[in-house]
Amino acid sequence: MVEGFLKEYLSVGAVVGTELHTVGCYFTGLLSGSGLLVKHRALKDYFGDTKPDIGVGSSAVHDHLFLSLCKEAYVVNNEESKNNSSSVMPRDKYPKPLIFHDGRLAFLPTPSAALYMFMWFPFGIVLAIYRILLGVLLPYGWALSLGVWSGLNINIKGSIPEKSEQNQGVLYVCSHRTLLDPVFLSTSLAKPLTAVTYSLSKVSELIAPIRTVRLTRDRKKDGETMERLLREGDLVVCPEGTTCREPYLLRFSSLFAELADEIVPVAINTHVSMFYGTTASGLKCLDPIFFLMNPRPSCNIEVLRKVPKELTCAGGRSSCEVANYIQKQLADALGFECTTLTRKDKYMMLAGNEGIVKQDKWTTKC
Repeated sequence: MVEGFLKEYLSVGAVVGTELHTVGCYFTGLLSGSGLLVKHRALKDYFGDTKPDIGVGSSAVHDHLFLSLCKEAYVVNNEESKNNSSSVMPRDKYPKPLIFHDGRLAFLPTPSAALYMFMWFPFGIVLAIYRILLGVLLPYGWALSLGVWSGLNINIKGSIPEKSEQNQGVLYVCSHRTLLDPVFLSTSLAKPLTAVTYSLSKVSELIAPIRTVRLTRDRKKDGETMERLLREGDLVVCPEGTTCREPYLLRFSSLFAELADEIVPVAINTHVSMFYGTTASGLKCLDPIFFLMNPRPSCNIEVLRKVPKELTCAGGRSSCEVANYIQKQLADALGFECTTLTRKDKYMMLAGNEGIVKQDKWTTKC
């Protein structure tokens, strides 16, 4: 389960461990036919008569057996690590930036934490349905108030931009943390917005309380679609093209900068305690549901000042310059780091594809 991470992140040459039984692409929770791996026996099988240089293990008896086969041995005391804050490596000491990771659980699945999660699960499903119905059925004010009462925390700061004097809507350019980002922005501003997306599951489209429009990845057609939508009203775009959980911003697509002079950057960040509302390899239609299943999910929104006209394409700047400027503004507001990594980089690392799959009735990748 961790082999890919170890090889990619720590440059590990080989991984030997207990294999779990699978049916198709799903784990059953049972061990494979080879059974539970015995460390010292696996070490002998792998190295033969050669002794490995260094061994690291715990104080368990089985670890003592395999550590005795190593030239140097180091024992990690779990209790000391828990009580020692210095045992947590600061982010700037990581051997590589940890930018992409997947999986639904946002906590360390200790036995007690896993038990709490399973006990909460049925309540979480009911709570998620309740929160979805609030957004779909009720006016903005009521939905926001009752959502906060249910434990959903939405914080917004900044000022609502003045209405454009031109016959065109305002283009909101957001950082992308969950599929619900445009919904939270629309609810917080108490105004209808249109969100554009490259692909969205049918379920997410059905439960979305705001208008969503699909793009085609054809630059000319997408530009014409966004220009038409801006003539009709305000528009939300997430130029990263996909979500990122870590404190980084992916490279911004520059298409949006060519279409509007009234651009408002919006810094969005979310926090969850139990379930992540994003996935690269799972069902995208469940992303909003998992986010709303958290006991107290939070979304922090900061509406930044409108981009000065002289810093837009109308002021003589190139679309790439405008996109990079807005990316930097959002990164500074969030305390994040700008990167040149793209949606394709994320999906190739996490799912082994470019994030574009054939649409079916359940899900698509974005």
